[in-house]
Amino acid sequence: MFKRIDHIAFTVKDREKSVRFYEQLGFRQYFEHDVPVPEIEKIVYLELGDSVLELIHMPHGNCGAVYHFCLASDDFDADVARLKAAGAPVQTEPHPTSARRAGEEGWRRVVFTGPDGEMIEFRG
Repeated sequence: MFKRIDHIAFTVKDREKSVRFYEQLGFRQYFEHDVPVPEIEKIVYLELGDSVLELIHMPHGNCGAVYHFCLASDDFDADVARLKAAGAPVQTEPHPTSARRAGEEGWRRVVFTGPDGEMIEFRG
């Protein structure tokens, strides 16, 4: 079952400027990685308490748009099966994901499309 929202992701045009801005609000950058997608340069994660922002660096994209939200799952396979049974289209099949911090090793991620085209990721 889902236990919480893991993070909210949105696109930014200037990664360094955005990181500085959110750090002034109290967020702290804790992870960054490259992505094998041509329009995305990097993804940066910032945290504020238990809240996480994922900044998707798309210098030439539709910036400021919410890209997706992500739920943390404590039973990944059951949640995948439940959403498939409910008819939610799979946009990205389950696959391994990088651990951003200790305790996330071996996690997988999947992305479904919601009723209005919104992207719903979950990890676990």
